[in-house]
Amino acid sequence: MILAAGKGTRMLPLTGNMPKALIEIQGVPLIEHTILYLKYYGITEIIINIHHHASQIVDFIKNKNNFGLNIEFSDESDLLLDTGGGLYKARHFFNDSQPFVLTSSDVITDLDLNHMLDAHVQKNPLATLAVKHRKSSRDFLFDSDFLLCGWYNNITGESRMIKEVSHTIKIAFSTIHVINPVIFDLIFERGRFSIIDLYLRLANDHYITGFEHNNSKWFECGRFENLQQLNQCEEIKDIYKKYHLPGKV
Repeated sequence: MILAAGKGTRMLPLTGNMPKALIEIQGVPLIEHTILYLKYYGITEIIINIHHHASQIVDFIKNKNNFGLNIEFSDESDLLLDTGGGLYKARHFFNDSQPFVLTSSDVITDLDLNHMLDAHVQKNPLATLAVKHRKSSRDFLFDSDFLLCGWYNNITGESRMIKEVSHTIKIAFSTIHVINPVIFDLIFERGRFSIIDLYLRLANDHYITGFEHNNSKWFECGRFENLQQLNQCEEIKDIYKKYHLPGKV
């Protein structure tokens, strides 16, 4: 699943008349970067949630012949549901009992998704969260077994601990998840809610683990002031070359 429903307020004025997912980085819309990345790792079925200028995303995907994939949409035009609510609304799509990938549409990375999927299958947690040591306004907290135990806001100092531990590992979330669909049986929240709040509620009784990818390149493309730098970044050019498969789009 690709999360693409947000209003992209940090990308104003560009998002005044277009969705953030269609903003171009080095001439390629963000959502195309994300779809090609998932396709490279063998994912053939994708659902995308949409809200802000939703029809533009639908038209773009259709004009690309769905990138040769089975792509569906979860329309949140009536109510923006946040990350947790958006995932829950799309739960019908994940009906084969297999782990699935959830990612945002504003990240460009060369994280090896196969390695992350293998790690998830080996440990069999409720969810595996990609994390990387980098500067961030908010971090997840993990215990010595790298199980989620809390959350920390580096700006305000707010801390939310699920369980008391003697030592915590503080590390930033990369907004890529591998999730066991059994999670849908554990969700009692309805309407608009954050998946981070959901994880923090569930982490006390269920294994939610981190997957470190410190050696991977990772770029968040969510701020207008960063656009010039991102459009000139040679590492992003290399990532696109890796995941773009000529003749298969």
